[in-house]
Amino acid sequence: MSGPEIPTDDEGLVRLQKLLAMSGVASRRKCEELMLAGEVEVDGQVVTRLGTKVDPTRAVIRVEGRRLPPVSPHVYLVLNKPRGVVSTMSDPEGRRCLGDVVADRPERLFHVGRLDTDTSGLLLLTNDGDFAQRMAHPSYEVDKTYVAEVEGEVFPRTLKQLKEGVELDDGPVAVSSVKVVAGRHGRNQPGRSVVELVIHEGRNRIVRRLLAHVGHPVKQLTRTRIGPVQLGRLGVGEIRDLTSEELGLLLDSAQL
Repeated sequence: MSGPEIPTDDEGLVRLQKLLAMSGVASRRKCEELMLAGEVEVDGQVVTRLGTKVDPTRAVIRVEGRRLPPVSPHVYLVLNKPRGVVSTMSDPEGRRCLGDVVADRPERLFHVGRLDTDTSGLLLLTNDGDFAQRMAHPSYEVDKTYVAEVEGEVFPRTLKQLKEGVELDDGPVAVSSVKVVAGRHGRNQPGRSVVELVIHEGRNRIVRRLLAHVGHPVKQLTRTRIGPVQLGRLGVGEIRDLTSEELGLLLDSAQL
């Protein structure tokens, strides 16, 4: 967790209530009250003794059940990737890539997973290689939400087909949820539909292949959510830090 530098003693430890307060949980007094009420856990154990010291870089701390990310020099960023940008940090063909978008950042960043060049939307970036590798591993993949403008009118029978699962050349695809959403003017235009779907996996161009398979080729595609992280009002090409709550949830999902 980036943020204020946490002063520690000679053994690298800090009083728990001080760490909580400096991490923005609440005032020092309120943090003490939370500890006394049994609402603070360290490494799976409830800690009620005021003055307990912890290692802020290693301790797994929960406040009222929510994970508090460890103090870390790492950064964890959300990017709204523009269309036309290649999901690599450099490109030998000279195409615009993620490295160009974050060229003003001092860190050596990794992208967590990828979006194909023609897809826009939410992408995670970090200089924490372990986090990037774990989050991209199929065993730890979280739900991802996409909004797709597709050709043709999508009928309920197609939604049912998607929910029941579709078999592609490289195996079956399970869709957690799918629905038709209204267009910009409150309704879909003739000859096209806007679909929102949630899937768990991240095979190459999986959403485009899935929708083409059921007869609705994608005209435009945006990823709007990864697990607890939403794109929200983040503008195209803009970057923000993950919130402490978002990062805590992702660390839990990746079992880090």
